Amino acid sequence: MTIGQGASRDLPGARPRPWGRRSALIAMAAGAAAVVTGGTAAILADPPTDAAAPEVLELASPTPAPAGSGVTVQVGTPPRAPMVIKPVRLRIPAMSLTATIAAVGIDARTGEFAVPPSVDRVGWYRFGPGLEAAAGSVVIAGHVDSAAQGKGAFYRLRSLGTGDRVTVTGSDGRDYAYRVVAREEFRKTKIPLDRYFARDGEPRLTLITCGGPFDEQTRHYRDNIVVTAAPL
Repeated sequence: MTIGQGASRDLPGARPRPWGRRSALIAMAAGAAAVVTGGTAAILADPPTDAAAPEVLELASPTPAPAGSGVTVQVGTPPRAPMVIKPVRLRIPAMSLTATIAAVGIDARTGEFAVPPSVDRVGWYRFGPGLEAAAGSVVIAGHVDSAAQGKGAFYRLRSLGTGDRVTVTGSDGRDYAYRVVAREEFRKTKIPLDRYFARDGEPRLTLITCGGPFDEQTRHYRDNIVVTAAPL
């Protein structure tokens, strides 16, 4: 799956579905047509770990429902769907970043993740949990850079470290604060999609962009950078 103009490497054998197993969503963390010069060395320097951080595995473990928490629905009375609180703005002081968040899904024409075309904006996967969810991964992804537009909102995502604060403003006007617990790097062919696009496990925020070497022939980055943050 690719995102945008020559944005990222295809994920073999994966076709996007509105939140399914191995859906081809993660290539969204796309860079664009060329590496931006100046400061790019940090993106190219480290090999991917391709191994999950223990903090992420702990958060991603399914949370057992408490005893007696079953919902009883009367005959003929359908349960009300909870209000989804959409992320609308992202602030990361350690990156000097304030970015508008667009609700995105799958491009019906291409079958690809519909990333905002402007690299200074990021996208929230609207088929996943909202900020009100008591479980699962709220996924926000964005471009690392663009030949035409320069550095993207997530150009410095790989610089985040444990303890860095991330604040997401919701459509309800509230600020939701998170603390970074892990930063990982995977080859795009090895990233465990089910772990990061999940509706179960502890509530968490997942930030994704591209990284690793840039292939001049395919015009794609090799890797994905994934930052996981837990609610404060």
